[in-house]
Amino acid sequence: MDLDDLFPSKPDDPLNALAKQDLDPMSQDELAERIVALNAEITRVEAHMDRVSKHRSAAEELFKKG
Repeated sequence: MDLDDLFPSKPDDPLNALAKQDLDPMSQDELAERIVALNAEITRVEAHMDRVSKHRSAAEELFKKG
């Protein structure tokens, strides 16, 4: 899937810029550091998604009809 499909209305989105960045001038050490940073960001986003999901579930349970 193309990032433009995921984020079509955000042309200035940093994620789009990151995906289009030329990796050729980077050293292997720089690429490894980039992977570490991206993995940390993935972990951060997943944790946020988990918090949002739990919050939503709690709200739905609170307002559950029954």
